[in-house]
Amino acid sequence: MLSEHFSEKEFQCHCGKCTMPTISQELLDVLEQLRSEFSATIAITSGYRCPDHNKTVGGAKDSQHCHGIAADIKVFNKIKQQMPPDIIYAYLNTRYQHKYGIGKYAAWTHIDVRANKARW
Repeated sequence: MLSEHFSEKEFQCHCGKCTMPTISQELLDVLEQLRSEFSATIAITSGYRCPDHNKTVGGAKDSQHCHGIAADIKVFNKIKQQMPPDIIYAYLNTRYQHKYGIGKYAAWTHIDVRANKARW
């Protein structure tokens, strides 16, 4: 286990061929805090990506996923319904106003623990 609720398997690259680097403890702490805040389950839809897989999926050239500091997530409430990404984005944007990369998509939310602030 990487943390109390997240395993290495959840963060592994979907290519199935590469070795995963260390996942950021800071990222794990953010995810654990989010899970606690919403009393929710978090599914990691994309954690680490090797450069080849990142290119295959159309990720940014120097994606934070390639550095082990990013996750695309879906958050599920107590009755196993997915919470709207708008709500997760708004919470993360408010809690981490001056740092991190936070992105909102139709079906998931992106969070990374980069040094500077980025929003999309």
